[in-house]
Amino acid sequence: MTDRRAFYEQRAALRVKETSRYYQRLLRRQYAFWVPPGLRVLELGCGLGDLLAAVKPARGLGVDFSPAMVALAKERHPALEFAVADAAEFSPSEKFDYILLSDLVNDLPDVQAVLERLQAAAHPRTRLVLNYFSNLWRPVLQAGEKLGLKAPTLLQSWLSTDDVTNLLHLAGWEVIKTDPRITWPVRTPLWDSLCNRWLAPLVPHFCLTVGLIARPKPQPSARPQYRCSVVIPARNEAGNIEEAIRRTPEMGLGTEIVFIEGHSQDDTWEAIGRAVAKHPQRNIKVLKQKSRGKGGAVREAFAAATGDVLFILDADLTMPPEELPKFYEAARSGTAEFVNGVRLVYPMEEEAMQFLNMIANKAFGLSFSWLLGQKLKDTLCGTKVLFREDYLAIEKNRAYFGDFDPFGDFDLIFGAAKLNLRMVDLPIRYRARTYGQTNIRRWSHGWLLLRMVLFAARRLKFIP
Repeated sequence: MTDRRAFYEQRAALRVKETSRYYQRLLRRQYAFWVPPGLRVLELGCGLGDLLAAVKPARGLGVDFSPAMVALAKERHPALEFAVADAAEFSPSEKFDYILLSDLVNDLPDVQAVLERLQAAAHPRTRLVLNYFSNLWRPVLQAGEKLGLKAPTLLQSWLSTDDVTNLLHLAGWEVIKTDPRITWPVRTPLWDSLCNRWLAPLVPHFCLTVGLIARPKPQPSARPQYRCSVVIPARNEAGNIEEAIRRTPEMGLGTEIVFIEGHSQDDTWEAIGRAVAKHPQRNIKVLKQKSRGKGGAVREAFAAATGDVLFILDADLTMPPEELPKFYEAARSGTAEFVNGVRLVYPMEEEAMQFLNMIANKAFGLSFSWLLGQKLKDTLCGTKVLFREDYLAIEKNRAYFGDFDPFGDFDLIFGAAKLNLRMVDLPIRYRARTYGQTNIRRWSHGWLLLRMVLFAARRLKFIP
């Protein structure tokens, strides 16, 4: 280890020039996309601290085993804190929201040991973000080093994605998403943008670096109970209101039902009032929607809800309310941070979903799984569950996507993906509607969904 430290000590002065190379700039831009600003961030192998500064932490701690590197980092970024320590021996005394290991795992003598030690710096919601070189680029990088186009390194461990995933698993981490990036690491006007923004997401196996985001494996036994809010947007659903109250179970520390009536043409508003009067023992809140569309209804209702865990239940009751405890347990146990109902697993009742709708749902599921970096089989199921604190973070970062979603589902899905939440599908038995008609217009809404796929691709995959 002394030889490794001496090697990087000698290279410290050269790092100022090397950090301005195009590859390093691309890497800083990518980490700024992966890591939300204003959080507590730890970086191991921080070098000059430029990448740590790029993610704009509220509290940033950089650790490197080279005193010369750390001295330069302190000069360049006086608002951040830096410490001299070996990653294999570093003992964190505090918890961080994000832990970064950029181009480090290939250089570590014992990757598993370092990943295990980092558990001490993690709380249940911590994200570990790392990147490593693809094996496919090994001969290219070796040639670049000989030509002076790449900074020299000592003997590296060439790890595959399966290797890194397995090491994380052994060290108690769960992979959330894998995100290969950069197909052209040299500044070449027009061509580099074409390759890195538009081509890289389409040919992930040819990317130079592989980004990977993980979280500590959940410990269900340590999780508390929570207060729940079940939001029920209702438009022309008068015949379902009584059943919605009767069949929604009490969960956790108590369940609040939030009805929001959205410009109905039948007597849904009056039906809500009658049903609430018949169930004085239930904690029910009633709102009249001011905005338009289900998306607006969900936002207004979430703003009024008081629970720790927020549920969306469609008033048509095609998703049986009796299954909501499954969603609650998935969230409470830590298995998922965003629970997405999926209708495409169990057999459906006749007329529950038309054939063309099923085909479209499957196609959109595949498209969104690629976009999000996590598998979601049915993005159009109305039942979704997440923690209030995560919804507030999505709301805070909503400007990144804008107010684009009349349904409300994709505002939550895209926001959760951007925040690196662990998303899990939960199969339900989809029932046929027993009252009223669907508010979905197949062709116009289908076209709108296609536009949202293209929109999300620009914001989640083809990022500048």
